[in-house]
Amino acid sequence: MSKLEEIRNRFKNDRFATEAVGIVIDSAEPGKAVCSLTLEPHHMNANHVPMGGAVFTLADFTCAVAANGFEERNTVSQNASITFLAPAKGKRLIAEASCLRSGRTTALLEVDIRDELDTYVAHATVNAYVIN
Repeated sequence: MSKLEEIRNRFKNDRFATEAVGIVIDSAEPGKAVCSLTLEPHHMNANHVPMGGAVFTLADFTCAVAANGFEERNTVSQNASITFLAPAKGKRLIAEASCLRSGRTTALLEVDIRDELDTYVAHATVNAYVIN
């Protein structure tokens, strides 16, 4: 089984992100992940742009995939901050997360979210707590 398959298997039970929201893990390795979301009508708010909660869920899940790609570590979000930069113009959101620092008990990750038209939709930072 490839590393990507192992990571996808690890997150198959994260049903809110994968089933309810529809997020897909496109690539992953320890400390890095790319996930995407094809936008559907239920992701949109009253202004016909992606709901902030959908964008935040994509950011949070992508960071979780990057942080938990390390086999010997389990992490959980401790604090998260997101800045919404522009409404998506496309039909698909792509999130790229990277681990900036992974210490003994905490980790710092960042994620950039763009659409397939390269609209810079959001930037998030996540502080994670290392459980083991």
